[in-house]
Amino acid sequence: MKGFVDAPNYFIELLEGGTTLDDVIDNHVYEQSLAEKNAFVVADLGALMRQHVLWKTTMPLVRPFYPVSCNSSPVVIEVLSALGVGFVCANKAETTLVLNHDVPPENIILSGVCKQLSLIKHAAKTGINYLVFENELELRKIARAHPEAKLLLQASNEAQVEEASLTIGCSLKGCRHLLEMAKELSVNVVGVTFQVPASCRDPQAYTHALSDARCIFDMAKELGFDMKILDIGGGFSGSEFQLKQVHSIVRPLLEAYFPSASGVSVIAEPGNFFVFSSFTLAVNVIGKKAVYRDLHCSTHDELTPNDAPEFVYYMNDGVYGSFMGKLFGNVITTPSVHKMSLTLDEPVFSSSLWGPSCDPLEQVVEHCLLPELAVGDWLIFSNMGASGQEGPATLNDTDQPPVYYTISTDDW
Repeated sequence: MKGFVDAPNYFIELLEGGTTLDDVIDNHVYEQSLAEKNAFVVADLGALMRQHVLWKTTMPLVRPFYPVSCNSSPVVIEVLSALGVGFVCANKAETTLVLNHDVPPENIILSGVCKQLSLIKHAAKTGINYLVFENELELRKIARAHPEAKLLLQASNEAQVEEASLTIGCSLKGCRHLLEMAKELSVNVVGVTFQVPASCRDPQAYTHALSDARCIFDMAKELGFDMKILDIGGGFSGSEFQLKQVHSIVRPLLEAYFPSASGVSVIAEPGNFFVFSSFTLAVNVIGKKAVYRDLHCSTHDELTPNDAPEFVYYMNDGVYGSFMGKLFGNVITTPSVHKMSLTLDEPVFSSSLWGPSCDPLEQVVEHCLLPELAVGDWLIFSNMGASGQEGPATLNDTDQPPVYYTISTDDW
């Protein structure tokens, strides 16, 4: 097992001789147990590359554009850039990060439907021409600050309206008005983008969204626009099953509405899909409290007959650190206990997991079943790649746990 310096800011460990990710976690747990017992992250770049292979084999005609806000690790950006993936940026910091990795401006889309004027000017200055819009005020700002922009019209859809408290995107009726306004302002609209949430279970969601997109393309053609880009959004959870399910729905619709002969380039925004399984977080239990619930479901701190113990555990990382995604609705799954193999008769207890502060928002996992833990035990959270690692997930850089990047010789 050896490592090499890939850039001044990070180190990648090459796993040889059958060394596994679990071995790497074991080594760092041992090191931290002798030191300050700080939380840390282990990143498997091989998993990231395997997800890209899965995408290319399942969705070969849909080019991926990675939303940087999902996980802005510089290593993730560098690997995906080398694989030919485009990027979706939401602010100046993200565009600067991507441009600093030598990503061509034509491979960057500036998202957000309410951008600061300075950000639009920055895009014009750096040659980023693909911008998203959904309202008249945004359109006028872009026309004034970036007249050479190539715009993607953000359309709303039923699935998104049902799941979001704030609807992003323009209705089908409103799209015509915006296209007419763009024509008056001499701004070029080159495509349509929409979002179907990954949690959506309605198989008709893409049917309606793509049908609406076809209508918008036809409207644009009537007004003299030559649209060539269709963005089907980021509704991809990370699982192979869900990806193939979406593909089976989308493929015949694309063939019907946007055949290859039409010259329309189809793109998507798989963020969670790429990084979900690549990052594993290890945290240390720093506090513990037993709560007893009686038969009437009232809680108290002292044990009485017939009480069922419940445990509250405090960890050295929370929602103001690596679990920031919890505040935005991300579901944090039950962790595993490091180096603890349960027997069939080992008791488990109702437990809740909290971050280190006393903030009532610090609840990371509301309820899970765990064996009784001791202060100093380690919990391992898998599939943490989309929870804000290396991104805006912490209040300051000192809160971020170190990230140890790895790749096996088989993936290298």
